[in-house]
This record gives sequence, C-alpha cells and structure tokens, in this order.
Amino acid sequence: MNTPLDSATSYTVSELRQQAACCVPQAHLAIHNLSVRYGHKTVLSGVSLAIQRGCITALIGPSGCGKTSFLSSLNRLVDMVPGCAVSGSILLDGEEILTPKTDVLMLRRRIGMIFQRPNPFPLSIRRNLDMPLQEHGFKDKADRERRIEQALRDVGLWQEVSDRLDAPALGLSGGQQQRLCIARALVLEPEILLMDEPCSALDPISSGVVEDLILRLGGRYTVVIVTHNLAQARRIANYTAFFWTQNHVGQLIEFGACEQLFEAPVDALTAAYINGIRG
Repeated sequence: MNTPLDSATSYTVSELRQQAACCVPQAHLAIHNLSVRYGHKTVLSGVSLAIQRGCITALIGPSGCGKTSFLSSLNRLVDMVPGCAVSGSILLDGEEILTPKTDVLMLRRRIGMIFQRPNPFPLSIRRNLDMPLQEHGFKDKADRERRIEQALRDVGLWQEVSDRLDAPALGLSGGQQQRLCIARALVLEPEILLMDEPCSALDPISSGVVEDLILRLGGRYTVVIVTHNLAQARRIANYTAFFWTQNHVGQLIEFGACEQLFEAPVDALTAAYINGIRG
C-alpha cells in the first residue's frame, strides 16, 4: 500500500554519480557587477562572485534583499517579468549569457529551477516529467522512459510511485511533490540547480528528506540555494553569500567558504546577522 507520508526511512535514492566537490575551485558561473531593476526601482546592485562547480552555494539574508532576483537572473527567468532589466555580466563556463544571442531554452535546460512551494503540473506523475522532455525535443519514447525512471530514482521516489505513474501528481504529499519537482528539473540532466527556499513550505520530516537529497546532489551538480534557515545553510553549503539591503537596494555584503563566514565573518554586519542581532 502506498502512503503519501514522507519519513526519514521511507525513501531510497539511487547511487548518484558523485564527484569530489570543491577540491580545486573552478568557476561554473562567474557574476560581475550584476544589477537588477524592476521599472525604475533597483532591487539589486553591483553583485560580483563566482559559483564553484560541483559545490553547494547558499544565499542568506533577510527578505527583500534581492536573493531571489539574483537567483532568477542566473537562468534568465527574470526575462519573464515585465519591466525587469538586468545589467552586468554572467558567464557560464566562460560564455556570456546576458546577450540577445543566448538560446534561453537551452540555458534553462542547463540551469534548472526549483521553487519555494511544490508546483507540480495538474497532470499525472509521469506527464510531469515527460512534458519537459518533449518540449526540449526528446522524441524517443524509450529514452524518455529511461530518463523518467532515473530522475525518480535519484530523488528517492521510484519505489514509492513506480506502480502509480499515471496517478495525479497533486495526490502526493507535500514532500513527495517537492521531490517530484526536483526530479522534473533533473530529468533534463542539467549542470546547475537553482533552489528558492525548497524546504520552507514543508514539515520538518519532509524538509529533512529534501535537505538530505540536496546534500547528495552536491558534487554531481552545482547547486545554488536561497534559504532563511541559517542552520540549514551551515549544514549543507560549501560557500555562503550574505545579502543585505542598504539604502533600499539589495547588495552582497560578504561571500566566502561557509565555515569561514559563520565562524569568522569579516564584515560586522554579517556577524550581527548570523548571531541574531540584526535581521
């Protein structure tokens, strides 16, 4: 009998093709002087940092400081927001993506996105994964079925749903829905995963399952995650970027190795935030 409940022992993930994370820092994404504006309002200004290949980078800071705008710029989802303008430079493996020549569909295949709340399509479990494959031109049905099974195994859902792939995805629990959304990104075999508070809408047990999954994805994928949970950032991240609002504009205050930023922050504002004095 299938159950919609997540538990610490209710799922089995497949053996991920792990790589050694961050042994030799190598920029997968290089961001320089990035600014984001909505109409006449600048929400993010002058951000420069490097996202290292195979590492997990956490973005922390209070609400409204530009973390989600920064994240959505990395695969140009902000293009879908009327009146949004992005300036500066984002290099993906040395290639500029902020140009009209960029194939945005291919870019979003290389850089997947997982949102704050689980957002499966109101379709079957199978169709949730098959639809993006068809949209990206995968015509061979056997290949699509292989990719669907592998993605579900990677997120620990295969054993839970393999006998009901044609059941509605909305019938899954919240934690299962979020893992399905992660599988929907993985099915395209991206290089980078962007995650916007993927655990914030989940109960503690489901959140722990997803957090464990994120840890396992590091190394195989480059992961950039927005989180308000400082303990979570400290547990899972290799690097951490701290954002803050100054003069009503989001700015990057400090960026570095996670342990260094939490144990010996350089900026006094960073120290105040992680110690609960500001925020």
